[in-house]
Amino acid sequence: MKTASCFGPAHILLPGEDIPLEKWGCVACDQFTSDRAYWEQADAAVGGCPSTLRLILPEVYLEDEDAARRVEKIHAAMDEYSRDVLTRAVDGFVYVERTEQSGRVRQGLVGKIDLEAYSYEKGARPAIRPSERTVTERIPPRMAVRRGAALETPHVMMLADDPGCTLVEPIGARKNELKKLYEGELMQGGGHIAGWAVEDPAMLAQIDAALAALGSQEAFDAKYPQAGGAKPLTLAVGDGNHSLAAAKACWEELKATLTPEERESHPARWCLAEVCNVHSPAIEIEPIHRVLFNVDCGAVLLALIAWSDSNMAGICFGDSKQQAFTLAGPHVSNVLSFEEPVAPLTVGTVDEFIEYFMARHSEARVDYVHDEPAVRALTRQGGVAFLLPPFEKSDLFKGIVMGGVLPRKTFSMGHAEEKRYYIECRRIKE
Repeated sequence: MKTASCFGPAHILLPGEDIPLEKWGCVACDQFTSDRAYWEQADAAVGGCPSTLRLILPEVYLEDEDAARRVEKIHAAMDEYSRDVLTRAVDGFVYVERTEQSGRVRQGLVGKIDLEAYSYEKGARPAIRPSERTVTERIPPRMAVRRGAALETPHVMMLADDPGCTLVEPIGARKNELKKLYEGELMQGGGHIAGWAVEDPAMLAQIDAALAALGSQEAFDAKYPQAGGAKPLTLAVGDGNHSLAAAKACWEELKATLTPEERESHPARWCLAEVCNVHSPAIEIEPIHRVLFNVDCGAVLLALIAWSDSNMAGICFGDSKQQAFTLAGPHVSNVLSFEEPVAPLTVGTVDEFIEYFMARHSEARVDYVHDEPAVRALTRQGGVAFLLPPFEKSDLFKGIVMGGVLPRKTFSMGHAEEKRYYIECRRIKE
């Protein structure tokens, strides 16, 4: 009997053609977490029109007193949209082309991930793995939204290590044969997007075969002989790690209440996601910077020197040593580097210090920001930033295979506005 694929076709729901795309699509909930104005402007732009903004809880509001009430409204909106808004369906995949700010076109396939083929547990080696360490404290707030929800809408982006371009690109080459589902501009600088239905049985079989080949033991051993025949890695989480982890945690919670037969087909066993090829020229892996708030830049620098001395990390001015970064505050910006770093990547060494610092400064808060201009703007408002060096995407899969996961929030796939916007939906309740 053939093993079920870890990523397959789904019953995908879309709004009626009368719903404007620029109001329906909304950026990922974990973006602009220090920028309430962005989300207030999104709310004003949507107005009373149906929108995926009404189906998510932006993380900027997670600690507000009305968070629980917001979740109730989200669940009510899901029920309403299931009845009156999501009037179109695709049985298969959605092929997506997203035109980024650079003008490059990012190709992807939206389908469903089998949560039984994924784990964020340390040391696990399933077919689908997180690329970064999962912070379990970040899962419960997202579970609160998913638990009891009738629908899901994805911002999860998966990466395939497909140098031969066998999975996504052949579908794109035949897009003229496909039915176009939507096309237009996304709100607030999100750029252009278009989607096509992939329902032809031959195309579905082609996708399945390409995925099976990419995830085969033979292909894995050829790529990573140093892994010594370890279990193959088929897909890595590129974006939305904690949303996928929340889906997994909710599934494990629900699975315990189901019979073995029910577990085989319950819709909550899967999670919608978009799969892209990491080798695409449109995929850029950028560092995620760290910004400390409610702190003094001088105090941070002194603490960094003291921590370095006690850990023999060899902090020094200039970028001539192994791991260079920029420490920037309201009135100062210095390039520093570690001579004897305590972790393989600069981000890991910096995170070791930040963990040390936060444990001794309860007033401090840390945020993770993708774009350097946004980081510089936050430093002008009093933040103290660690600006990190470029991250080589060629090391991504190798790092996961050989070292497990990377430090949390190591990289970002593009600018905040280029993140996946919520568009497609799927029922997760029977």
